Amino acid sequence: MPYISVESGALTPEQKKELIERLTVTASEITHIPEQFFTVTIKEVPDENFGIGGKSIDEIKRNYKP
Repeated sequence: MPYISVESGALTPEQKKELIERLTVTASEITHIPEQFFTVTIKEVPDENFGIGGKSIDEIKRNYKP
């Protein structure tokens, strides 16, 4: 059974629903495995508990300037 795991910051219920649906459809199309065999989990990690390059995600977001 294919398993997709996502770690993210806080998501709205609508975002979670869309993420689960779209990941499942896309993975099924690519692998040719029926959608009903996929399991998707979302693990919400607070931004201050997750870091990249020595900085927490909340710090990166605060300093991000597009």
